[in-house]
Amino acid sequence: MSAPVVLDLHADPIDLTAALVDIPSVSRDEATLAAAVEHALREQTTGFEVIRSGNAVLARTHRGLPTRVILAGHLDTVPIADNVPSRRERGGPEGDVLHGCGTVDMKSGDAVFLHLAATVADPAADLTLIFYDCEEIEATANGLGRIERELPEWLAGDVAILGEPSGGFIEAGCQGTLRIRVTTAGVRAHSARSWLGDNAIHRLGAVLTRLAAYEPRTVDIDGCVYREGLQAVRVVGGVAGNVVPDEAALDVNFRFAPDRSVDDAVAHASEVLAGDGVRLEVTDRSPGALPGLAAPAAAALVEAAGGRFRAKYGWTDVSRFSALGIPAVNYGPGDPNLAHKRDERVPTEQITHVTDVLRRYLTTGHLTTGRGASGR
Repeated sequence: MSAPVVLDLHADPIDLTAALVDIPSVSRDEATLAAAVEHALREQTTGFEVIRSGNAVLARTHRGLPTRVILAGHLDTVPIADNVPSRRERGGPEGDVLHGCGTVDMKSGDAVFLHLAATVADPAADLTLIFYDCEEIEATANGLGRIERELPEWLAGDVAILGEPSGGFIEAGCQGTLRIRVTTAGVRAHSARSWLGDNAIHRLGAVLTRLAAYEPRTVDIDGCVYREGLQAVRVVGGVAGNVVPDEAALDVNFRFAPDRSVDDAVAHASEVLAGDGVRLEVTDRSPGALPGLAAPAAAALVEAAGGRFRAKYGWTDVSRFSALGIPAVNYGPGDPNLAHKRDERVPTEQITHVTDVLRRYLTTGHLTTGRGASGR
C-alpha cells in the first residue's frame, strides 16, 4: 500500500483547502483523501482519539469538559468538471479566489476544521470531528448514517456544526426534502394510427399544469425565513419516434419548511399531484431541522459570528443531528449557489473569516454552559 498524501494541518487553511481539492474524492472514491486525513490527524494533533470507518475518519478529545462541540463535514464531491487541480486567482473583481471542485462544497469547511483541530491548543469544549463519505449521492449511502447505526456514541454532543457552504453566515436548520414519482399508463399504438392508442405522456399534462400554477409557502421560524418549492425535476417517457407511449414518469421534488413533518409533506404534495390515472410513489424522504438557535452552545456560536444568521435553503445533515436532539447549524465558507458548478470557487477571505470566528468560538468561556454531553 502506498504512503498517504501528506497534508499540513498547520498551514494556512487557504493552502490546506487547495491541498484537499487536489486530491480527487468523488462520491464512493474517497479512500485516498480519507487516508490522508486520518494520517494527518494521527500525526499532527494531540489529545485526539482517531478511528476509521469505511471512508470516514472520526476524531475526538476526552478532556472532561462540560460541553462537546461536533465539527462535521463530508469528504466527497460531485463529479469533477475539468476543475481539478485547484487554481488560485489573485486580485480579481471578487478579491483573491480559490477555484476548483469542492472549494465550496465543502473542502474549505473541512480545511477549517482540520486546521483548528491541530492549532487550538486549549479549547473550551471537548471536540468531535467527523469527516464522512458519500454525502453527495443517495441518502442510503451517506456515511453519517452508517456512523449513526454503527458508532452512535460518536454523535453525542451539545451542538453540531456542519461545514456546509453558508457564505460566512450561520445557516440554521434546513428544509426537508421529498421526491415523488408520478407515473401514468396508456395504450401503445403506431403514431400514424394514434386514435388506437392512449398517450401516457399527454396524461402528465394536468399534473404539469398544476405544478406550474403552484404557489409555494414562505414561513418564518425563529427569525429564519424558509421558502418552499415543488418542482418537476425529471421526465421519462417514449418508446420510439413513431410509437404512442404506454408509460410515462415524472419525478417531483418538494423542498419543505422544517415545521412540516415528512408525513405532512407527503400528504400535501400528494394532494397537489393526485389525479385520474395517476400513480404516486415516494422514492426519497428526509425530514427538515428546526433552527435550534436558543440552545446555549448554538447561541454562543451566533454571538461569535456577530449575530449573522439566516435560514438554510436545501437539505443538509443538520437534519440527522436534529433528529438526535442535538442543535445543529451550517457554517462554512463559500456561496452555496456556486456548489456543484463547473466554476465552483470560494473567496479566500471567507476561509480566513470562518476560521477566525470558530477559533474565537472554541476558546470562549460561553461554551462552559452546555449540557455536559462530553461525559455521555
